[in-house]
Amino acid sequence: MRRIPRLPAIDGELGWYETSPLTGRWTGNRLKGTQTFDVLIIGAGFTGLSIAGRLAELWPERRIALVDALGVGQGTSGRNAGFIIDLPHNLDANADPEVDKHIHRLNRFAISRLDQIRQHHRIDCAWHKAGKYLAAHEPANLRHLDSFTRTLDTLGAPYEVFEDSQLQQRLGTGYYRKAVYTPDNILINPAALAQGLALALPDNVTLFDNSPVTGVAYGKPHRARFLGGEINATTLVLSANSFGEEFGLFRQRLVPVFTYASLTGPMGETQVRRGFPDVAPWGLTSAHPAGTTVRLTPDRRIFVRNSFSFDATLRARPQDLQRAWRQHRASFTARFPDLHELNFEYTWGGMLRMTLNHQSVFQRPADNLYALCGMNGVGLAKGTYLGYYLAEWMAGRDSDDLDFIRRHNQPRWVPPEPLRSLGARLRLCYEAGKAAGEV
Repeated sequence: MRRIPRLPAIDGELGWYETSPLTGRWTGNRLKGTQTFDVLIIGAGFTGLSIAGRLAELWPERRIALVDALGVGQGTSGRNAGFIIDLPHNLDANADPEVDKHIHRLNRFAISRLDQIRQHHRIDCAWHKAGKYLAAHEPANLRHLDSFTRTLDTLGAPYEVFEDSQLQQRLGTGYYRKAVYTPDNILINPAALAQGLALALPDNVTLFDNSPVTGVAYGKPHRARFLGGEINATTLVLSANSFGEEFGLFRQRLVPVFTYASLTGPMGETQVRRGFPDVAPWGLTSAHPAGTTVRLTPDRRIFVRNSFSFDATLRARPQDLQRAWRQHRASFTARFPDLHELNFEYTWGGMLRMTLNHQSVFQRPADNLYALCGMNGVGLAKGTYLGYYLAEWMAGRDSDDLDFIRRHNQPRWVPPEPLRSLGARLRLCYEAGKAAGEV
């Protein structure tokens, strides 16, 4: 049996999870004793939830187990910025337009499927179609916005361009020179959506949370070991995005990058009137990939995400969190100088599992054994549609979308240690320097 050496942990104070209206409701039990299922899915983030939900529809007579090392919404699924993007997440005007168009359709499919589940089960996750701003502060990064609009023109996607005072009226900050606004992005509390999806799973899915897998043996059947328990399953699916390589099904495809976020307390009426008169909730990403992501939430909080680090231990150290908090305060003050008295209530770290060509691991290493990992920071939409189509693949349902996904999800080889760590740290340092005022 293969031992799983590194396990997920809580990295800081999880703001979305702590403020979710669903935190405290029952979602699952700890795995104890020896149990048998037809399918075992490891990882209950958006990818695993999508696989489980679709498989349950396709195989209503089969018993499916979905397990996670943490509580639902405490992993990467609940630590991100809460953007469900509709547009391909790149700024490359030279990319293949047909590939971009297909990814755009898949993202819209993911949004539609999530919205149908949300409405049917009345999931309270602060869902709103707020769109997204791609914004630049530094003059040198304005060219990235021009590149992005050329990509949007190729896709035929709607957008608006805002500058200076007009942009300030929409955001409540004069920090940015220019932004491209696209209207179809969804903003949510991601932990709440993950919890709601878990509560909405069909009856033939059994969820075991707070149940880390400590060992695994592949065979007939596959066996997964837990503290005080074991699952035997005919089919095993690995969707433990951030910890996927720990299970030995693939190697040297993923790069673990930590990023950090902070969330303020809710603003009072005076602060809202002073800083955000007639400003609707919004979400903004930077024209530079190492820049700051900012949100104004429906409950009047401000979210800030920036700072990147590489750590092969897959943990955020206390000093990393403290360093990130200091940077978040500086970024916050630069954008909202009149809100210096508004404190961050939560600061946390979350892992992005990156691949060199931004393609995910979408594999069948052996019969009745599947792996889906490496969402490259866009797992809300991508994990949802990839999870859906992995379930379709498992059920033998071919389609043009599945064929496209299999052809365009073949991640490139990553050099082994110590070259991986050295290369990642040098690249992060270089990008942080280039981002300058975008941070």
